[in-house]
Amino acid sequence: MRMYDIIHKKRCGGELTREEISFFINGYTGGSIPDYQASALCMAIYFRGMTERETVALTDCMAHSGDTVDLSCFGELSADKHSTGGVGDKTTLIVGPIVASLGGKMAKMSGRGLGHTGGTVDKLEAIPGYRTSLGVDEFLRQVEKIGIAVIGQTGNLAPADKKLYALRDVTATVDSIPLITSSIMSKKLAAGAKNIVLDVKVGSGAFMKTAEQAEELAHAMVKIGKSCGRNITAVLTNMDVPLGCTVGNALEIAEAADVLHNGEESDLKTVCEVLAANIVSMVKKIDYDAAMEQVRETVSSKKAYEKMKEWIAAQGGDISCIEDPQKFAKPQLEIPVLADRDGCIASMDAELIGDASVILGAGRASKEDVIDHSAGIILCKKTGDKVKKGETLCRLYTNRAASIESAKELFCKALVLSDAPLQSQPLIYKIIR
Repeated sequence: MRMYDIIHKKRCGGELTREEISFFINGYTGGSIPDYQASALCMAIYFRGMTERETVALTDCMAHSGDTVDLSCFGELSADKHSTGGVGDKTTLIVGPIVASLGGKMAKMSGRGLGHTGGTVDKLEAIPGYRTSLGVDEFLRQVEKIGIAVIGQTGNLAPADKKLYALRDVTATVDSIPLITSSIMSKKLAAGAKNIVLDVKVGSGAFMKTAEQAEELAHAMVKIGKSCGRNITAVLTNMDVPLGCTVGNALEIAEAADVLHNGEESDLKTVCEVLAANIVSMVKKIDYDAAMEQVRETVSSKKAYEKMKEWIAAQGGDISCIEDPQKFAKPQLEIPVLADRDGCIASMDAELIGDASVILGAGRASKEDVIDHSAGIILCKKTGDKVKKGETLCRLYTNRAASIESAKELFCKALVLSDAPLQSQPLIYKIIR
């Protein structure tokens, strides 16, 4: 078998066999197939696409290109949640304890943030003492005991995806549905959960800018998950506006804890309840409405909040910061951004707001950047809100004095003011099962 023939076959629109896809993944991961041939195949796939059978084979081969996690000890109770990335997306911090408090087993490996999207592991590292690395045995013991553990991804989980994504990033082949699907789902399959909910973000702060794009990706991922023997649901959620009122690591931890402790209604709480109810429905094999009732009860009774503290403590985190967020380290500077006129916020570009948080130190422009866990943005107004001249739109938190004007400029550029009130946007576009 020759790589040249595989490239030629796909270039001409042919359907690759599982053996040909396996040859490519094994060869590229092992180093015998060079980047130039791998990039040629990715470009051929970009233009010619892949059948469902090809995408299933590609995903499965990538999932088994390195380590896999065996969660069979939890039977039908193992669960995972994946977000396609957004701004202010702290849903794992809320959904995980909810599911665990209702008997699910959330054995979750999460990534770090890059660019305007934040990473769950970065947020958790804002908690003093929290360990994002656990040995496999300790990881599984903790899930068995309390129902949840969240750690960083292992270095050898789906290594084929890591190599291919880096290549796609520099060869203009990122936005291909088969390649995106196999990238996301290979990591989810390798992570071992039986029940998976995908939070597919839609809008200015998401990779998928339109509902049509997001729905196409969601359908593809659900088909792949089911073909590989998993229970899977995709929820299309709004990312035209940052989720919740905080962007930044310690700020988002505090907001997540507040949702579970105080239970006040918000866009963040609503989205988390929908995601959690879909997981609970699959784990407990009950209908969605019954699952939602249980989710709301565990939040209102503060059982999920107590589970959050139990989880953080089990991984060495200082739960006094969860109980009193004022104990988080504070940045040197807190700067209000004021409205320059009366109006109503017509839209917010979530990606620009995410970029502003990166400038302040809350994210990474490159993989080598060091995050300032205290930096970020608190939103005082969001899309649809009325504002008066001089009112505070947001507060910027940073230790980088030189970044303030650039961050202000980006934030103001992200907002469009209107003279007329607007209709509210949907939080949930669609649920695909």
